[in-house]
Formats: sequence, C-alpha cells, structure tokens
Amino acid sequence: AARSAVPQVPAMAEGLRAALGSRTKRASGSGSEAAERPEENGHHSKRLKGDAAEEDAEDQNKKSPKRKIVLLMAYSGKGYHGMQRNMGSSQFKTIEDDLVSALVQSGCIPENHGEDMKKMSFQRCARTDKGVSAAGQIVSLKVRLIDDILEKINSHLPSHIRILGLKRVTGGFNSKNKCDARTYSYMLPTFAFAHKDHDVQEEVYRLDRETLNKVNKLLACYKGTHNFHNFTSQKGPRDPSARRYIMEMYCGEPFVRENMEFAVIKVKGQSFMMHQIRKMIGLVIAIVKGYADESIMERSWGEEKVDVPKAPGLGLVLERVHFEKYNRRFGNDGLHEPLEWAEEEEKIAVFKEQYIYPTIINTEREEKSMVNWLNTLPIHDFNSSVAEVHTNHKNSKNSSDLEGSDGCGDDSD
Repeated sequence: AARSAVPQVPAMAEGLRAALGSRTKRASGSGSEAAERPEENGHHSKRLKGDAAEEDAEDQNKKSPKRKIVLLMAYSGKGYHGMQRNMGSSQFKTIEDDLVSALVQSGCIPENHGEDMKKMSFQRCARTDKGVSAAGQIVSLKVRLIDDILEKINSHLPSHIRILGLKRVTGGFNSKNKCDARTYSYMLPTFAFAHKDHDVQEEVYRLDRETLNKVNKLLACYKGTHNFHNFTSQKGPRDPSARRYIMEMYCGEPFVRENMEFAVIKVKGQSFMMHQIRKMIGLVIAIVKGYADESIMERSWGEEKVDVPKAPGLGLVLERVHFEKYNRRFGNDGLHEPLEWAEEEEKIAVFKEQYIYPTIINTEREEKSMVNWLNTLPIHDFNSSVAEVHTNHKNSKNSSDLEGSDGCGDDSD
C-alpha cells in the first residue's frame, strides 16, 4: 500500500525516501561500526586478558595460604621516629611505615591489611625509639607465603632496612608476649669514661685497664632484680612494674675506628622501661667521671627520687631478642623451627659493619652528641634528691632528649 501511494503523494514519498536514506546511512554506519568492532573487540579482549592475568595473580595470592611467621629485621634508625607506626602522623616517618609499604608492594599482604595492621596480627618484639637501630628485631604477622618472599620484600625496602630471615611459628604466636628477654648494646666513645679532672683530647684518649675494670664492676651491680623507678619517667617507687630483672651487663674491649676509640656495653634483661638503659649507662658514666659517689646506685633503688642522667640515644642498638620458653615447647615439635638465628649471624654482622656502626661513628664525630651531653653532667647535684635540685636546672635543656630512647618491652608498646 505504501508503494502504490508513493507516486500519488510526492510529499510522503519524499519523507519515505529521507527515512529510507537515513536507515541506509544507519545500516552503512552500523556496517562501519561492525567493521570497526573486531578492532575494538581486539582491544577489549586484550583488556580482558590483562584483567584475567591480574585476577589470576589475585587468585594465586588468595590460594597462597596465609601463615603466621616471624621476620628477622635489621635497620639503621637514624632519620626515623622509632620503630612503631603512628597512624595519622605521616610527618613522623617510622621503620614500620617502610616495612608495611614493602609488604603490600611485594604481594605478601592485601592493601587493607597495611591500613589496619591488626588484620594481619602484626606485633613487634620491641618498640625502638627515635634514632635507635636494630640488628635483631623480630616482628610476627600473618602473610601469604609467596615465592622468593624475602627477596621480594627487600626489593621494596631501602638498603638500610633489611629482612634477614623468616620462620614459621604457631598460629597464636605474639612476638612481644612470647619474648623472654632482650639484649641491647650501647656503643660509645671511651673518652666518656675519662675523669672530669683530666684535660682530655677526644681523638687521642685511650681507656686503661683499671678504668675498664671499674666500669665493669659498676655495670655488674645492676644484675639481678632492682626497683628501677628512678631510671624511667612516670613510675612511682611502689609501682610493681618498676622492678626489673637484669641478667647481664658488661663493657667489652675497646677498639679504634677512624682514630677514635669506642667500646660496646651489652645488657640483657627480661624487659626494659622507657629510657632505662640510657639512664643505667648515664649513672655509671657520672660515677666513673667523678661527679657522683658509688653509693648513689643503692640509693637510686630505694624510695627516694634520685636525679639520674640520661645518656644520649645515639649508640643504642637492639641486638637480639630471646624466646627460650617458646623454643623449649615448640622448637623441636617436628612442625616448627626454634627461633634461633645461627645461620643469619654472618648477615647480621655484615649489616652492622655496613650501616649501623658507620652511622653511630659519623654522627658522633659530626654532631658530638656524647661531648655535648657530658657538658651537662655538672648541672646535676647527685648528693640531693630531685625535689631539692629541680629548681636549679628545670629550664636547662638536655640535648639527649632529642635523641632516641630504649622504648621496648611491656611499658612502651
């Protein structure tokens, strides 16, 4: 009917022709679209392949079982505000910021676990403070056990932070709670022990045997259980948690580096409070230098509030953490390995020589943190209680307050 109407109604025919023309255009357009479609489909299929590969990787990651592990960490703490991450304080960079970023980038943990560390049951053994280094820090967490896991994590870390070892542990393992003891070292220039009445040239000073023996006799006094309320802040003399057990403390043989003589003090204790190690060392230095009498040690463990000087944070290193009870129970159960790192000892030694010791030595030479701190010792009145001398130097600023401290153990996490 439409066809027979075409000659009779020119206007309608015109409209139909226009309609047919546009339909033809659309048809040819759709043809050209169809012609283009394979190419588009090609891109699309490429995209799908890419997505599929990503999904495969994700599936693979999901298939990689999540397991509780511990990582053996070493790091130079200079330039960091300690170990522990401060969520929401991005201007204060910590070791854990770099570690978590590397764990996410390597595919060991999903991104949301990096944002909420509880999701991977993360726990550090000791919270080292600003500027403090570690040669044997241990963290426990749940990760996907991907291939070449250590190499992949380390590839996303700066060279002054290394993961040196990994071991599987029990599902309920918590590196802080299961730790029986911690060993710290404190590296210092030996001129710190020179008597105050002697004019000392730092570069040429060498520690004599008699002074070293005196240092070790004093350090040995710390062994056993004592009330260390004077060696930290915000702990009263009757606070049970101020009682701490020290297993050993001694100063090793001195050695020369870049014309300056250094020595390393080692201390092993069940746990330590904030600033405790630095104050223990600070008091011994004050006695050896002749500022304080030996009797101040006994007095400091009593109820009286004693003014104990705090040695600089530079030089403090978390050497290793101990898991004796855990090792006895699980170390030989056939499923888990003991948390001992004999095979990694060489890597630890190399890291210390490469990153930790040079940082301590160079910073000491450039910033003279020990020299500056020694100059503050005369302002302490070691014969009076803190209350009596507080007004004398409440406004004096100790440069070591800006350094790192030995935050670790149960009180600083």
